[in-house]
Amino acid sequence: RRDCIAAEQLCLSDSTCSATYRILENCALAKTRFVPLDHNSRVRCLNAELDLGNSSLLHCKCHRRMKRQEHCLRVFWTVHGSMTDGYFNLETSPYENPANEEHWKTDYNKLAALLSGKDCSQLAGDATNPCLKATHICNLSKKCVRLRTDYASICTKGAGSEDMCDRRKCHRGLRNFFEKVPEDFTKRILFCPCQDELCGERRRKTIVPDCSFQYNTKPNCLWLLDSCLEDHICKSRLADFQQNCQPADMSPDGCSQHNHAACLQAYMGMIGTPMTPNYVSNSSVEVSLWCTCESSGNQKEKCDQILSMFESNKCL
Repeated sequence: RRDCIAAEQLCLSDSTCSATYRILENCALAKTRFVPLDHNSRVRCLNAELDLGNSSLLHCKCHRRMKRQEHCLRVFWTVHGSMTDGYFNLETSPYENPANEEHWKTDYNKLAALLSGKDCSQLAGDATNPCLKATHICNLSKKCVRLRTDYASICTKGAGSEDMCDRRKCHRGLRNFFEKVPEDFTKRILFCPCQDELCGERRRKTIVPDCSFQYNTKPNCLWLLDSCLEDHICKSRLADFQQNCQPADMSPDGCSQHNHAACLQAYMGMIGTPMTPNYVSNSSVEVSLWCTCESSGNQKEKCDQILSMFESNKCL
């Protein structure tokens, strides 16, 4: 499949496609600015989307680790703008299937072997704390330790004082870490299997919850969703999560896609967005969003659905 940036360039070189695409850009702009469209404008937007039926734009995708990712995602949502009307179920992911993406060859196993050959007294606790061991192995990789140090230093600024941390910069640092460091490292740090609370606390603090996850008071989950849908990256990661972590009660593995690796990758994609999830405590593997459905009025059912995507998701 062609990526959306290349598909956009191809479309703009054709006068008919270009005119249709410009209509869709205006429709998307109106939606971002919350400008209500009259009936005729809505019909024009839907017709423009239908007119792109055989265009490469309609079937284009983006890659999680590509350059100019935000531009690519903007193109995707310009073409698929009507999909978010009235409901939070985005149905389709703008990202290429993980199986079709290149997987990096990493030196994780080599570094793990190197670590096991070191003097055990220097690494006390590794045997009982897999999270600590995963961190030590990350520290042996220049890229892993650099990007982990980058986000940790941004996300801990202001901790313990009255200054608030810069949540936006913290989120960007987290996304950089999970996008640019091979999954051999990131998955082991985030999903390390713990047997005690000390290990569980380290795992919970992987994403620096005081800055990236928690507010002073829990916001309503609908507010969290609105913040997400206004952001191209968050909206895309949510669509990816909904597609790859869709639970299915009748399925033996609880997953409609039967692909737990893709679900875990989609879950990691949510970290560093306004809807960043995290472990709820240091003694369990339960995860949640930092939000509440109290005072949701007649939208309580919708709010509960958002929360249960993480709290009660058998696939995840």
